[in-house]
Amino acid sequence: MRAVRGGSSAPGRGCQVPGGPGRRVLPCSALPAGEQQRPGRPSGGGMSCADPAAGGSQQSHEEDDRKVRRREKNRVAAQRSRKKQTQKADKLHEEYESLEQENTSLKREIEKLSDEMKHLSEVLKDHEKICPLLHCTMNFVTIPRPDALTSCLPR
Repeated sequence: MRAVRGGSSAPGRGCQVPGGPGRRVLPCSALPAGEQQRPGRPSGGGMSCADPAAGGSQQSHEEDDRKVRRREKNRVAAQRSRKKQTQKADKLHEEYESLEQENTSLKREIEKLSDEMKHLSEVLKDHEKICPLLHCTMNFVTIPRPDALTSCLPR
């Protein structure tokens, strides 16, 4: 296949690759059948053929239809992707809110348990002041006696 440098192609000479003057000019016979077109109608490859005898309006319509179907399919796929992304973001947001509620609930429980622990510590301190078992000298004896508890209790 021979490429010729030049401005625009003359009828019957070849097809110009898009991009303007100075680009390669190929003979129409060198192009695949689907890319041979009438002048002025770009094909799927973006090339215009200068040979009016090449025909191809049927192929041009088929290519246009394929482009339209491909764009429609791509549009639907993009919509599906955006919808899926939105659903994922919504699900993450719901999970975030649920975890925030659980965190708040757990913090309240921690505060409640801390308050209960403080209260019980105070009760224990108050009890230690009056508990006869803690003040009994018998508690420090190493020999276990069955009556050790009863001997420390007030009579």
